[in-house]
Amino acid sequence: MKPLKRRAYESALEPMQIELAAVARWLQHSGRRLLVLFEGRDTAGKGGAIESIAAHLNPRQCRVVALPKPSDREAGQWYFQRYVAHLPSAGEIALFDRSWYNRAGVESVMGYATPQQVSAFLTQAPAFEQQLVDDGILLFKYWLGCDQAQQEARFAERLHDPLKRWKLSPVDVAARTRYDDYTAARDVMLRATHTAHAPWTLVDFNDQQRGRLTLLRDLLDRLPDTAVDAPGIRFPALKRKPRPERYDVLPPLPPFVPD
Repeated sequence: MKPLKRRAYESALEPMQIELAAVARWLQHSGRRLLVLFEGRDTAGKGGAIESIAAHLNPRQCRVVALPKPSDREAGQWYFQRYVAHLPSAGEIALFDRSWYNRAGVESVMGYATPQQVSAFLTQAPAFEQQLVDDGILLFKYWLGCDQAQQEARFAERLHDPLKRWKLSPVDVAARTRYDDYTAARDVMLRATHTAHAPWTLVDFNDQQRGRLTLLRDLLDRLPDTAVDAPGIRFPALKRKPRPERYDVLPPLPPFVPD
């Protein structure tokens, strides 16, 4: 399948971003809370998908949550505790760039969590999410997938592009040869945590632009009716001629004398 041309992609994306603005307005009006988890392969495109959602929303209402490695103190807490602090409040949207599912993914595959910790997580996660849903949070979970050949090409791009080099971590390098291990861990995770109250949706992100459009359309179609009229704003004409900005308002500084 040929890649989408930029104009075709933007023409498909813009109407959905307008719908997202309506969703944000509805959330403020209703006080509902929206939580979206983005999980998936390294390089799949989680950041780009999140950006396509958050790009035109008020950052005070729509928050992106991308937590670093837990501190020593956080490592001694109840596992879900540090994520709870970032859940959305009334009228808010929280977009998690990876989430508590780190335990079933990278922590499991790379040996950062014990098999007992992973097993306990897989039992507890559905119950934890049931509590979120019972409390009224609109919870959506997306897994973004890509083939290993595509992943390798994206890793190489990050390696050679100085503007993307920060995206390539030692963990990513170590994980390159463990594609099958991540597949096995993913399948165990999906079987244990794909529930009626918090189902998973798998999206093909070999083509990232089509993946974003597919994910966004699915999210919008699964939300409740969000029709809330935009508030009217009076915008009368100025009663005087517009003023130019002034840049001559600072007083002169004394001469600088080096030490």
